[in-house]
Amino acid sequence: KQILVLGLDGAGKTSVLHALATNHVKRSMAPTEGFNAICVNTEESQMEFLEIGGSESLRSYWKMYLPKVLLLIYVVDSADHARLPVAKQLLHQLIQNNSTLPVVVLANKQDLEGAYCITDIHDALALSDLGDERKMFLIGTHVAEDGSEISSNMKDARELIAQLVLEAQ
Repeated sequence: KQILVLGLDGAGKTSVLHALATNHVKRSMAPTEGFNAICVNTEESQMEFLEIGGSESLRSYWKMYLPKVLLLIYVVDSADHARLPVAKQLLHQLIQNNSTLPVVVLANKQDLEGAYCITDIHDALALSDLGDERKMFLIGTHVAEDGSEISSNMKDARELIAQLVLEAQ
């Protein structure tokens, strides 16, 4: 069972995944063309992440992988206000038929000027509408300078993800 990592192209999925896997920052500028799989070992478990690119041509694959996953991580670019409605629509379509799938929304790029704060992201994505039965988390993240250690919120995100995986197994 895998952890699916989705979001629009340019949201920072690959950079976030790399940070979660290595504890270090490596900003990836090139969009993922297809799939990217990463395994992360913690003391308690082994987590297998599958990232699917967010370009329009790849979004049709998203739903195919959803039934097989323990957890959905949905990455949004907090500073890309114009595309938040698209991110919202895709997220709602994705999980409408799976009322119990845990979702972790990473409001990425919190360090950029003009980035929406967590409450604005919560409202823009209409997370309140996604059901009461579901475990839902929203964490503000950013990937700092190349080579530096990851931020405390990225560490918190990794701990949360590990905990959710343990509970779901």
